[in-house]
Amino acid sequence: MNRRHFFSATLAASTALPLAAQAQTATKPVPKAGTPDATKLDPNMALQKKEEIPLKWHNPETWGVEGRCWPDEERKRYYDRLPGSAEGKVTPAVWSLSRNSAGMLVRFKSDATTIHVRYKLMSPALAMPHMPATGVSGVDLYARDAKGKWRWVNVSRPAAQEFSAMLINGVPKEPREWMLYLPLYNGIDKLEIGVNEGASFEGIAPAQKGMIVFYGTSITHGACASRPGMCHPAILGRRFEMPVLNLGFSGNGKMDAAVGDFLVRLDPAVYVIDCLPNMDAKLVTERTIPLVKQLRAKRPETPIVLVEDRRNTNAWIQPSRYEHHTANHAALKKAFATLKEEGVKKLFYVEGDNLLGDDGDGATDGSHPNDLGFVRQADVMEPIIREALAAR
Repeated sequence: MNRRHFFSATLAASTALPLAAQAQTATKPVPKAGTPDATKLDPNMALQKKEEIPLKWHNPETWGVEGRCWPDEERKRYYDRLPGSAEGKVTPAVWSLSRNSAGMLVRFKSDATTIHVRYKLMSPALAMPHMPATGVSGVDLYARDAKGKWRWVNVSRPAAQEFSAMLINGVPKEPREWMLYLPLYNGIDKLEIGVNEGASFEGIAPAQKGMIVFYGTSITHGACASRPGMCHPAILGRRFEMPVLNLGFSGNGKMDAAVGDFLVRLDPAVYVIDCLPNMDAKLVTERTIPLVKQLRAKRPETPIVLVEDRRNTNAWIQPSRYEHHTANHAALKKAFATLKEEGVKKLFYVEGDNLLGDDGDGATDGSHPNDLGFVRQADVMEPIIREALAAR
């Protein structure tokens, strides 16, 4: 499936999820007669437990959420990625998709022995045919280990639009730093983090400067990661120990000047422009140079990384698809060369041929990475972004 058609541009503003996902119910499916119930055969497949002990609940809105930029501007919903002023300026599809919480995360410190979560989602559509509820609508918990490395802890497995669950229990009582990623393809109406009574708790305010800003398509948005911490912007944020802004708009990352107007109002460490999978060579030729110049006019010293289109993992057997990627690459290379010839500095380039590897195993549907593909994409991007950051 071509990422350009991942979502229709006619999505209703009330939800950024496709009709196919909306058709899925939030209730637990009933196995047919004679079909084994995996949740009974393996307790790890069952729903997560709800709170059974006294908890103290904390609302992240009181200390702030990373990946939520322009914090002083009015929001239609607290966890929207774009401020309310974007409505009517960006395309309706981009506005609708911006209401997903992709890339947002909550940081806190606690010596809790148990951590719970309760939240209400924007949409009752919890999953998509090729992306599980853990990635679409789950929250994903990480903690620092004794060596200071971020380690995965657990992900919620939402079974309803309003959901409560224990994420971890039996943790040794010692202060540690935690990080909770929010859903990729759903929005949040309200969220609270619960810890055992008597536990210490300190919310960590987000940084608003010096972040990596990703502007892209459904891949940047997070399709089809199994959980929110596994898309490449999240992976790279952990590797660089830097805040990240995820401006991936599924099917609608097209180097729009209207999105550029919001990008230039940020003060990032680097811009990563990864829009080619939603574009053809003609559009790449028309929009790459204007977008770079738009950014340069307001942010003359901020490094800019241009990313080629990944090749669909089954493009090897589809000549027309292969040729589409090749034409996209050529158009971006030409724009990059022109900009360099015109004296644009601190401009960097990521080639796309190996973003998902060369064995065909890096995508869920040929187009959108699975977790393996996201790790591979992060591996390819990391050295180029590191070089860009060194040029600041």
